[in-house]
Amino acid sequence: MGKTAKLFFGFFLLLVVFLTYLEASEPEPVNWTPSYMSDDKIPLGTLVFHESWKNTNKWEMEEISIPPFEKLADSLGDGTYFFLNNAVAFDQDELNRILDWVNKGNELFISARGISPALLDTLHLETKVFIPKNDLSSKPELNFKNSSLKSETGFKFKNEFPPLFFQQKDSASIQVLGQINIQGDDKNKQPNFISSEFGKGKIYLHTTPEAFGNYFLLTQQNYEYAEKILAYINEEKPVFLDNYYKAGKSFYSSPLYILLSDNRLKWAYYFLLAGSILFIIFEGKRKQRAIPLVNPAKNQSYEYAKTVGDLYLEEKEYAELISKKINLFLEYIRMDYKISTKNIDEEFHTLLAAKSGNSIASGKKLFEKMERISNNENAGKSEFFELAEAINNFKSHSNGKSGK
Repeated sequence: MGKTAKLFFGFFLLLVVFLTYLEASEPEPVNWTPSYMSDDKIPLGTLVFHESWKNTNKWEMEEISIPPFEKLADSLGDGTYFFLNNAVAFDQDELNRILDWVNKGNELFISARGISPALLDTLHLETKVFIPKNDLSSKPELNFKNSSLKSETGFKFKNEFPPLFFQQKDSASIQVLGQINIQGDDKNKQPNFISSEFGKGKIYLHTTPEAFGNYFLLTQQNYEYAEKILAYINEEKPVFLDNYYKAGKSFYSSPLYILLSDNRLKWAYYFLLAGSILFIIFEGKRKQRAIPLVNPAKNQSYEYAKTVGDLYLEEKEYAELISKKINLFLEYIRMDYKISTKNIDEEFHTLLAAKSGNSIASGKKLFEKMERISNNENAGKSEFFELAEAINNFKSHSNGKSGK
């Protein structure tokens, strides 16, 4: 590696280390992912709400981690089924089973931005987004309808999000318990917390689950809002807390979760990857790949000819062998003696005798034998060997030639 390359590599390495340090020392951004898990400490986790609720000791509580359809199939006891999540969407069979349970004198409480459309249709309700008219700000303010629970200043959010409210359809029979409005717009309050009688039981619906999040409850006196909502839940019966319909995961399937969850370990991992890539780039230039040894092709003409000959002998194709033997001999004459074999006449025999060292008579005798054997349709093994011996004898008496 040259001096310039080393300087460039050192500068690049220092730059990577510096950028890694800046990124690792930077504070982590606030995670606004909706979770609503009871052990989550992020802004939209519900650790504060669940711990405070459990510490009141007013309710017998049971956490349920299986679908309501399965739990109700196990003959769930009387009480309040409490759902808190970004969205709670029952299928029709599950909803029917829940409503049958409510109809027997139980309570259903749902706080979610997305509520099962089938349930809303059952209660003749729909949800809409609260759009501010005079301001782009959408920091909601919550309060109660009941004067004994109502706050003079309201319960305010410091962060912005699009609030939802309920709108009644024809023949809807509900009681408005709480309202939502955009700060500074008291004339346009809309219901966000309602209740509805259903058979012998009651259904509570709430469109602002953010009010149960850690961030909202730890701001000013907003924890009172959750306390006053819980005042509507029957204290004489147990509460069944749903842990199945949750946006946050209760387990992590990625094997890199622990490594990437810590900022320092994460950037150490990234630095290791970058160093490995640089090592491959620079080290790969210094070493040449081994050149594979290529063996030259082996001349197997003799083996091939022997194999072909053995095949003909095995199949007893003597006529074909005789024909090929004669053709090979004629090719031998053309290549070695430079004599044309087109016309086998007196001039041919004279030239062949002169160049081969054999007599004219022996040449004529050989060609007569070749013609006789080739014209013999019943020629067999003995004739073939006779011909081969005659040709080899002719070659062995050639000038400077060895019989091959």
